[in-house]
Amino acid sequence: MRLALTAFTRRGAELARTLARALTEDGHACAFACPARLSAELGMGESSYARLGDWAGARFGDSDGLIFVGAAGIAVRAVAPYVRDKFTDPAVVSVDEAGRFAIPLLSGHVGGGNDLARRIAALTGGEAAVSTATDVNGLFAADQWAARQGMAITDRELAKAVPAALLAGTPVGFCSDFGHPCPPGLEAGPGPELGVWVTGRTGPGPFPRTLRLVPKCLILGIGCRRGAEEAAIAAAAEEALAGYDPAALWRIATIDLKRDEPGLLAFCERRGLPLTVYTAAQLAETPGDFTPSPFVESVTGVDNVCERAAVRAGGALIVPKWAKNGVTVAVAERRLLWE
Repeated sequence: MRLALTAFTRRGAELARTLARALTEDGHACAFACPARLSAELGMGESSYARLGDWAGARFGDSDGLIFVGAAGIAVRAVAPYVRDKFTDPAVVSVDEAGRFAIPLLSGHVGGGNDLARRIAALTGGEAAVSTATDVNGLFAADQWAARQGMAITDRELAKAVPAALLAGTPVGFCSDFGHPCPPGLEAGPGPELGVWVTGRTGPGPFPRTLRLVPKCLILGIGCRRGAEEAAIAAAAEEALAGYDPAALWRIATIDLKRDEPGLLAFCERRGLPLTVYTAAQLAETPGDFTPSPFVESVTGVDNVCERAAVRAGGALIVPKWAKNGVTVAVAERRLLWE
């Protein structure tokens, strides 16, 4: 996570810097800033701001989490003008300067605020004051579970309906295309009226009211003629992915000869997808039954690019070679492990 920390006293600044170091060691990107008057007092070249509200507004736009070391009321007033939506707001945690209580104020589930507060409490020896109903009652929280697994939530209203049903004692079902065991508190199989379905697919689900949670499970293998435009690549990809959720795309794979294709690079950049490339020799040694093309082999040195690249990137082929306007695409689904 990209974490922004602030504090308002010397003692608070010391704790904030300690937390920043520890959280950085955890793998987070941390940045500490404090009011200009405190920065001058500390004399340590701290990043500073003139107005807390301005700092909070800027960090709402570029951070995954904000940590306030000080009174919770200060944090509440600072972020209030920028609060919009539980599914998009960053996590906000307030911790007192003695480190006794870490309070998740915002985005406890989807934004990871509850987990962040628990980690801060573990570092300070304090207590995380988590107040979300599912946590208090020890119930499954679909939004938090999805966020931890890196899955997209497809229906916000159903995401709210699942914990509401559990709190009311109403059964909630669970199905997974990936063989994941049923989480505690849910019922395996399509019996209940409301349920959670882990899938990369679209369309009707196994429950009358189905909350689809979409993992990053698909690899799109692409081959294309030189100079293929982004629009042509997008059109072929869209047809090959019919019946699958675009949110399920994990990465793009191709041959190294295409690493600099402007249309392909633009396609990846627009969708925020990483591009993995392989040599002809690497593709040729990829095991599997692939659709051969003498022409492709004469140009690239391997008989198939799209299918081999998709499988080489770690998936099992689910959509074979699809050709359209000088672009070939194939889709593979990768094996996933869940918590």
